[in-house]
Amino acid sequence: MIEKQLKIFQKVIIISLAVMMCLAITLATAHLGLIIIKAVLKPPRFLFDVSKLLDIFGYFVLILIGIELLESFKAYLSRKEIHVEVVFTVALIALAHKILIINIKEVQGFILIGIAALVIAFSIGFYLLKRSHRENNSVIKPPE
Repeated sequence: MIEKQLKIFQKVIIISLAVMMCLAITLATAHLGLIIIKAVLKPPRFLFDVSKLLDIFGYFVLILIGIELLESFKAYLSRKEIHVEVVFTVALIALAHKILIINIKEVQGFILIGIAALVIAFSIGFYLLKRSHRENNSVIKPPE
């Protein structure tokens, strides 16, 4: 009896998160559109400075993170599966977002080395995951 209620509760939470994620992605996309329009209309027209371009790319990556998270919610709702590849993809996109928005002049060298190590570690992990996916289905099914 309690297990059924917990499953219903879990499904309601996942659906709520997915709806909120859709709203957040929509608002972020609209905000990105406004940023681009303002940047295009501001003199000198149709020219972006580097910092504005980095802001725009940062928003694109942020929206991609939201879309990947939404994909994760969808996979969980439809198949009761957590795809490890999607989790790795979200982590790699989030890392790319951090790299895009980081100001290299203000960051210490050890932090940059740490970020580089994370990129290498995630890349190796993603490669190994893809390789193992050929051998078996790399899906984690939660306990029922």
